[in-house]
Amino acid sequence: MTIAPDDARRDASLYEAMRDFVQSMDDTLPGRFEITKEGIVHDMTAPVGPHELTALRIRKRLERVMPEELVAHTGTPDVEDEPERILRHPDIMVTAEADMEVEGSFDPRTLVAAIEVVSRSNPDNDWVGKMRDYPLLGIPVYAVFDPRTGSGAVFSDIHSTPAGPRYATRKDFLYGEDVTIADWTVSTENLPLYAAPSAGV
Repeated sequence: MTIAPDDARRDASLYEAMRDFVQSMDDTLPGRFEITKEGIVHDMTAPVGPHELTALRIRKRLERVMPEELVAHTGTPDVEDEPERILRHPDIMVTAEADMEVEGSFDPRTLVAAIEVVSRSNPDNDWVGKMRDYPLLGIPVYAVFDPRTGSGAVFSDIHSTPAGPRYATRKDFLYGEDVTIADWTVSTENLPLYAAPSAGV
């Protein structure tokens, strides 16, 4: 669900109000709130087992092959670009440990890659919204894992378009194949899928 502001100018005071709202909701309602170019996005369902297990396995596999100074971070805080009025929270952030030594949100331009596990409740947030916002934030590689379909894609090579920065290269993969994220290749074997919805639901 997207809550778009009435004032299309999205001035600094409006962004500040949205950020205050998002922070106040952190421990109040299930799910996650983020600020996009379109307004506030609420991923209404709290992450479930397959989502969290996918993030865990990808994080561990990446950290086995990356240099020691890099981490695949799955916690807080968010990444934020105040001039662009965007605050996002990737499921996994590949970044240098030294770049985590900051107060407040991470600078998105310090990320090597952002990785998302598609939410069952709001897949467009990962496949549409974040694909628009992450190149705008300067995140060079964006990887999407989709437990609904057992597939995903890695996006890279930011370039300018009339609609703003976009990823020029897309490499699709199926679960079971090896996938390369930035400079590192990991297996997608044994990643869980979401269970099919029950009949009548």
